[in-house]
Amino acid sequence: MHDDELFQEQMAGVTPLQREPRARLKRDTPISTEARRAAAQGSPKPVHPLVDEGVEPLDAWFVLDFKRPGIQNGVYRKLRQGRYEIEARLDLHRMTVREAREEAAAFIAEASQLGLRTVLILHGKGQRQSEVRETAVLKGYVNQWLQALDTVQAFHSAQAVHGGTGAVYVLLRKSVEKKRENRERFLKGRLAPDA
Repeated sequence: MHDDELFQEQMAGVTPLQREPRARLKRDTPISTEARRAAAQGSPKPVHPLVDEGVEPLDAWFVLDFKRPGIQNGVYRKLRQGRYEIEARLDLHRMTVREAREEAAAFIAEASQLGLRTVLILHGKGQRQSEVRETAVLKGYVNQWLQALDTVQAFHSAQAVHGGTGAVYVLLRKSVEKKRENRERFLKGRLAPDA
């Protein structure tokens, strides 16, 4: 008996599972005007991954918190508590959304390139407009931008001493060199596997 015949014999009487038709996925984040223009022009330029319109402002006192899967709870707790050394700061006060977007993207890219691990971004609470509406425009954008950047592993609103809910601690992905240093420090004093 051939394999095909054996298979057919074993599968006799089995009914196939019914599948739901595939649903078309919808984009969660709106496409920026810049991305639309670039697409319409067929521009070969890379489109900026961060949006500069369509994000809802957040309440001035809203606490930002985000952690990618795989980040240890102890590491995140230390970040929340402000117990890591802040290696660089970026102040976005008095910037437009577009200026802030460019500054934030460049700042995170440079910090990552330099191998920095923890940085602070001051986005403000939007208090100049608090009489009109209690929202922080840049805060909403910073929240979305940081989640869109792959090098950002976690972030949390800062402690009062560092700006409270008007600032955010950002934990960046370890560089390859930092990972190697940590591995060497961990293995120091231990026997090599070959020994």
